Amino acid sequence: MKLYGRTVFVQDDKVEQALRKFKKKIAESGLLLELRERETFVKPTTRRKVKAAQAKSRWKKYLRSQELPKKMY
Repeated sequence: MKLYGRTVFVQDDKVEQALRKFKKKIAESGLLLELRERETFVKPTTRRKVKAAQAKSRWKKYLRSQELPKKMY
């Protein structure tokens, strides 16, 4: 099975295998995510707020991973 860009060739009537390869290529390229983002307009202020909230949650997750375990006695 040869792959060129986002094209997948079906060989020996193996449509399911070609479809799996195609879905994997689309997921890796990020095309579907970009399409979903472009469906609706998001104001720049909202985009900044979401980005800041994601960064804050990542930082909290990092801090939780650095904590010592609770004493169990």
